[in-house]
Amino acid sequence: MDLSGKRIGFGLTGSHCTYDQVFPQIERLIELNADVIPIVTYTVRTTDTKFGQAEDHIGKIESITGKQVISTMPEAEPLGPKMPLDCMVIAPLTGNSLSKLANALTDSPVLMAAKATMRNQQPVVLGVSTNDALGLNGVNLMRLMASKFIYFIPYGQDDPYKKPNSLVAKMDLLPETIESALEFKQLQPVIVPHNS
Repeated sequence: MDLSGKRIGFGLTGSHCTYDQVFPQIERLIELNADVIPIVTYTVRTTDTKFGQAEDHIGKIESITGKQVISTMPEAEPLGPKMPLDCMVIAPLTGNSLSKLANALTDSPVLMAAKATMRNQQPVVLGVSTNDALGLNGVNLMRLMASKFIYFIPYGQDDPYKKPNSLVAKMDLLPETIESALEFKQLQPVIVPHNS
């Protein structure tokens, strides 16, 4: 796998419980010599939860990438025409941000970067982490599945009996998904047993 020199935007949204699965994938991209540009939503930037303090999360992201996070709309906008990305990743992608992306709402730096990347006809890779992907958000998931330039980290039900509508991406498949997306192909199978 060769991601050397590829400019990869890495957007994080507010699925705080998934960060421990995502941070190692950012490290893997760095190890593969990708140029990773970190981008966060306002929720990531400001919300403290039982899964950690916002300041600590931001510090870890900046430590891994060696770059200051992009956390405002004006900072994200140049990723379109002036500083284009080869690929944009959003992982974790909450149901809220999934719904907004599927309905062309651009109200966070992460979604602005995704919109800019699609405008440049480059791939956007999504790593879902939402309790309602098979509920009301199912229509939005399917809209994105059928959209040009959108690719998914393979995903599955993380707890089908206690949370039957929940889907979470197999984050460890991120580098392979990016490699396929850069060839405008969806890594298959896209629906997998989550705990396999």
